[in-house]
Amino acid sequence: MLFLSSAALLVAYVDAVGADFHPAVEVNPHGKMPQEPIKATLDKAKYRHACPDYKTYAMRMHPPYSQGPMELPFQRPSRHCRTFESPLVEQVIDDMNAKMIDKDLARIFENSFPNTLDTTVRWHVNGTEDKKAKKWIKGNRDEGKWEGAQSFIVTGDINAEWLRDSTNQLAQYQPLAKKDKAIENLILGAINTQVEYVIGSPYCNAFQPPPPSGLSPTYGGGEDDVHPVYEPSFVFECKYELDSLAHFLALGNQFYNHTGSTDFLTPRWYLALETVIDILKRQEKPTFNDETGQFERNEYTFQRRTNTGTETLNLAGVGNPLNGGTGLIRSAFRPSDDATILGFFIPSNAMMAVELKRCAAMLFKVGKKKLATTLLNRGESIEAGIWEHGVIHHKKYGNVFAFEVDGFGSSILMDDANLPSLLALPILGFCEQDDKTYQNTRTMILDKVGNPYYLVGNDFQGIGGPHIGLQHAWPMSVLVQAMTSEDDDEIAYCLKIVRGSARFGLVHESVNVNMIRDYTRSWFAWANSVFAQTILDLARRKPHLLFGEGAEPYVIE
Repeated sequence: MLFLSSAALLVAYVDAVGADFHPAVEVNPHGKMPQEPIKATLDKAKYRHACPDYKTYAMRMHPPYSQGPMELPFQRPSRHCRTFESPLVEQVIDDMNAKMIDKDLARIFENSFPNTLDTTVRWHVNGTEDKKAKKWIKGNRDEGKWEGAQSFIVTGDINAEWLRDSTNQLAQYQPLAKKDKAIENLILGAINTQVEYVIGSPYCNAFQPPPPSGLSPTYGGGEDDVHPVYEPSFVFECKYELDSLAHFLALGNQFYNHTGSTDFLTPRWYLALETVIDILKRQEKPTFNDETGQFERNEYTFQRRTNTGTETLNLAGVGNPLNGGTGLIRSAFRPSDDATILGFFIPSNAMMAVELKRCAAMLFKVGKKKLATTLLNRGESIEAGIWEHGVIHHKKYGNVFAFEVDGFGSSILMDDANLPSLLALPILGFCEQDDKTYQNTRTMILDKVGNPYYLVGNDFQGIGGPHIGLQHAWPMSVLVQAMTSEDDDEIAYCLKIVRGSARFGLVHESVNVNMIRDYTRSWFAWANSVFAQTILDLARRKPHLLFGEGAEPYVIE
């Protein structure tokens, strides 16, 4: 039970938990506070102390409800409980609420577009706290460590930062960064924080709060046997996923593309980039020495005590054998955090190839010709390897991209909902949407005959994956389907079924295709970000589907 020390704290708590706690408290659609004198004097820290756990909050229906037939709830926390605010984000929400015909879709956008800012910015410093940060410096190699802007972005209901998730969670705000200095500084801080994670433990996928934050680590309790070893107070989980490093590059590339700023190109960032290059060299090596044919143990190994095969690597933590000379880079785990079967995971290789070339283009412009050439050559080598070893002829669908290959001729044909995926290849920038091999692949993976993880039920359908099971499809995959389609009917159908799955006004990780009320994760910021990105993509590309016939495109840049 919460004992309130004052009437002021009571008002704060009432506002934090929502209007359904006390009908006398008015909460408008943007959660703005009534301008009462007592509230104007309240300490913001007291509000935060009284804020409810958002994971639980997101499982309840909060008024005011949308004006559409689904009457979807307003799921944004009180302004005093939000972890970051941007007037420009609020303006985009106002614009979309005014323009969108489907008021239920508008409500999901209103809840999901700011979800990362509202709920997941656990720590942010704007770069003026350097004096405090310097106590973490431990010698020349650590010069500049944790200095400048820093941002710790959690994935949602797990108090840890995934490199992949945080990059995707911030993606819809990148176009705003040039006009909003607060957003620019937040993303700059996210880059700087990821820099330290990559330098510290480049094989790991998820991380604890930065030491200078003063936040306590969350220990998963797993007894993983991992090489290279990591520090549990720094790393939350250490699954080597190639896409994590690609997402680190993507975060900086997107920031540069939208702002033109090179403020993140610090000595620490260049050290992180050198670390990435080193990992790529190490993970292109085959299982057997090219000259002697003898087994050579990979530098990275992972074993977990588990009864779930996708949670560990076989063959003493090495994984299945991979051939040499392919140009491809090994990934021990998929972006779903499931173990790969064949370690040359094509979607992650595709993303890495694209981001290396984008990074090279930036470095050429800032005069780093030698480094840029190294990145460009590596990116082109990976791209060539995908076209040579990652394209398989299917007797029904023709030439298609494989999900995984081993360089010996074996392949896995499927797709998973998590990003990067085969379905998302045009979004990643690897190929054009009308590319024949991609179109063949798209047809295959959106067909339950061609993709074992394309799940169809009475209530929902879409791509799932082994991470959740054989009955749960991910709304995220349906949103990617919409973003890779030019067919208005297909897009409208995708929006319809995602809307139907969002009874709480937020996008879930997965839903049971035969029982829409059975879902995983009430609070998953990545999925909400993909929904927001989809709506903004359609507002620019297909405005008539959201705003009505003859509507002009809406672009937030």
